[in-house]
Amino acid sequence: MTTLLSHLSYVALTTPDVEASVDFYVNKVGLTEVARQDCAVYLRCWGDYYTYSLVIQRADEPSLATMAWRTTSREALDEAVQRIEAAGVTGEWFDGLDIGRAYRFVGPWGHSMTLHWDARHFRYEEGELASVFPDRPQRRSRVAGAPRHLDHVTVCASDVDAFAAWYSEVLGYRIMARTVLEDIPLSVFSVITTNEKSHDLGIVLDGSDRAGRINHFAFWVDTREEMLIAADSLLEDGVRIEYGPTIHGIGEQSFLYYREPSSMRIELNTGGYRNYVPDWDANTWKTSQGSYDIYQNSPMHASLSESFPPANGPSASEEGITEEVRDQLAAKSAGVTE
Repeated sequence: MTTLLSHLSYVALTTPDVEASVDFYVNKVGLTEVARQDCAVYLRCWGDYYTYSLVIQRADEPSLATMAWRTTSREALDEAVQRIEAAGVTGEWFDGLDIGRAYRFVGPWGHSMTLHWDARHFRYEEGELASVFPDRPQRRSRVAGAPRHLDHVTVCASDVDAFAAWYSEVLGYRIMARTVLEDIPLSVFSVITTNEKSHDLGIVLDGSDRAGRINHFAFWVDTREEMLIAADSLLEDGVRIEYGPTIHGIGEQSFLYYREPSSMRIELNTGGYRNYVPDWDANTWKTSQGSYDIYQNSPMHASLSESFPPANGPSASEEGITEEVRDQLAAKSAGVTE
C-alpha cells in the first residue's frame, strides 16, 4: 500500500471552561494562542511547523473532538478517503483553518479523525516571536520546559487488537507493539504509527459504555533535562504531577503525566527510539516486563486509567475495565496507558 499518512498534525479537545484551559496552556504549558474562530481557540507549540497543533472547544465534558493527520500528498488524501468509504465508513469534506480541504469521519470505535493534505507552513518573520534560527518557526517559549511540538494521542477501544488491525489495514498504520495481561489472554494496550516513531497513536482497553473516549495526548520536549525542568515549573505553579518522571518500556520514552483544569490528562515525553523497519514484527509484551514503567518500582496509580469523557452510569468504572484486569495491573504495575 502507498504510504497514506505522514504524521499527527493537531488534536482538538473539548472543555467546560475554554478560558481556564486556554490560560493554562498559554501561561503554564508555554503555548501561543494564534486564532479564535467559530468558538474554537487555536494554539501552537513554539516548534510547530504549521499554524496550530491544539484546538480547544466548548462542551460540557472534557473529550476528544477530533484528531488530525496530514497525508503524504493530495493523491494520498483521496486514496485514504476511498479506502475508508470502501470499509463502510462515510465522512464529510470541509474547509479547515489553514488546512484547506479536509475529510472528517468517525471510526468504528467512535473516534473522530480528520485527514488533510494542505497545511499553511507557519513562521513568525518579525517581532518578539521571531527566531534567530532560520529553521525554527518561532522563538523558544519563555515558559520553562515548554514543549517543542505535539507528539501523540492515546484513545480508548473495547477491542485493542481489532482497533489496531482496522487502522493498519485501512490507513496503513504500522503496528509496533502491544501489551497482554500475564494470566489472561487479553490485549490491554497497543501502539501504532504512521512514521518512524514508536507511536503517534496509542490504544488502551476500555470496557465502558461510551465510544470515542481519549486517555491522554502528549507533547514533546527535546531532552530529559527539559522534561525535569517542566516538572519543576509545573510544581511551582501548583500543578500536581500525576505520575513520573520515569521511562516507558514500550517506546522507551521518558515521560510524566499531569492534568489541565478540565481534568484532561497531558503527557510530556522525550527520548525513545526510531524504527524505520518497513516489515517490523510487533512484539507482544507481558505486563510483568514493565511496558508501562520499565523500572517496575512504583504501583500504577488508579487515576491513570481514567479516560474522557467519564464512563456512563453508576455501575460503570471510571477506567472502563474489569476488576480482575485492574487487580492485575495494580499488582504488576504494568502497561495500560502510554
